[in-house]
This record gives sequence, structure tokens and C-alpha cells, in this order.
Amino acid sequence: MDVYDTANKLSEEIRNSEQFKALKEAKEKLFADEEKKKIIEEFEQLKQEVQIMEMKQQANQEVDQEDKKLKLAKLYNVLVEHEDIKNYFDLEIAFNKMIYDVNKIIGDVIKEIM
Repeated sequence: MDVYDTANKLSEEIRNSEQFKALKEAKEKLFADEEKKKIIEEFEQLKQEVQIMEMKQQANQEVDQEDKKLKLAKLYNVLVEHEDIKNYFDLEIAFNKMIYDVNKIIGDVIKEIM
């Protein structure tokens, strides 16, 4: 089996994993509600902006991120009061952990030649 066949097999395994299936189902249910979809998308956008600002800060670029961090924390606290949204976030964390672990395994091999 060559690397490309293995990569395709891995993508199929991920698609068939419980983490993927549960996250996909939860997302479809949540995003069927336009209000919840909008607020989750707003949260994701804000989270991404905070992550970008943190990267800039690590690169010693001056940023003012406290307002966005505070807003992100408040929005998260409001969102997790909804059981279905909290469940979605928990499933997202479980899926991301699986992907992180897979990336680490692949990254360890790459480190051998870098």
C-alpha cells in the first residue's frame, strides 16, 4: 500500500469515526436553528480573531486583545448554558483531539528528517 492509499484510508477512517459522526450530527441539528447557527458562527469568528491576535503577540507585534478575549469568554459562557451547544463544543473538542493525535503521529515521522 502506498502513502496516498494510506492517506485515503485514513480519511475514510476519520469519516467513519464516532467523533466525526457525532460532531457532524450535532452540527447539523444546531445549524438547522438559524439563531443558534448565527451565534455559533459569531463565536467561531471571534475565536479566530483572538487566535490571530495571540499569534501576532507572540511575534512581538503590539495588539489590543483584551476586549475581544473578554467578549469571547462572555459569549462562551452564554453559549454553554444551552445543553445542545455545550454538547456540540464537547464533541468538537473530542474530534480535534483525535485530529491532533493523528497529526502528532505524522509530525513525529517528519521530525526524523528535518
